[in-house]
Amino acid sequence: MPALERHDEVFVLDLGDTENRFHPDWITSVGALLDEVEKAEGPRALVTAATGKFFSNGLDLEWLLAHSDQASDYLVSAQDLMARVLTLPVVTVAALQGHTFAAGAMLSLAHDFRVMRADRGWWCLPEVDIAMPFTDGMAALIQSRLTPQVAHEAMTTGRRYGGNDALAAAIVDRAADEEGVRAAAIEIARPLAAKAGPTLGQIKARMYGPAVEALRQREIALG
Repeated sequence: MPALERHDEVFVLDLGDTENRFHPDWITSVGALLDEVEKAEGPRALVTAATGKFFSNGLDLEWLLAHSDQASDYLVSAQDLMARVLTLPVVTVAALQGHTFAAGAMLSLAHDFRVMRADRGWWCLPEVDIAMPFTDGMAALIQSRLTPQVAHEAMTTGRRYGGNDALAAAIVDRAADEEGVRAAAIEIARPLAAKAGPTLGQIKARMYGPAVEALRQREIALG
């Protein structure tokens, strides 16, 4: 399960050491840890990381198939998490040490900055290949954080980007070796810790207003 550590001004949220799919309990756990970050006082920033082969493999499709009657509420909770990270009143950096797919890739885009492992792992939006259309909120998030050309390619082809390709496409801000991903993310976050506060949250909320509004829709069209 997710866990939170603090390294001086930088909180490190480790999503876990499995595929880190968006199981309802996992979403609740991440939300509770974000509460801790948000309620803390003084300069602070957030690095979201993971351990093992995956950063996050996205929605928990096995749970979703078994609870199809709860699909809309489930997607609402997943999108609420993305919207919350997008507007969190601290600087956020995603440390992508492993595969980052689908909703996991979208969660990475909700962060202010991203560092990705250069030599292994993929960043990918595979929805076109699994016949799962993007919701309005998901599409709005992706298009608000990527250039039109890159968003189009990523969303319509399901291309798998390695770290250096993701850097060239400006999906991520830095590529590093395996041991350096988390350290590089902390290096980006630490000098920006003093930015934390309501003003930063308001700037993000207004900058990404249409995406936030779409992500926070209570009624989500399926299929």
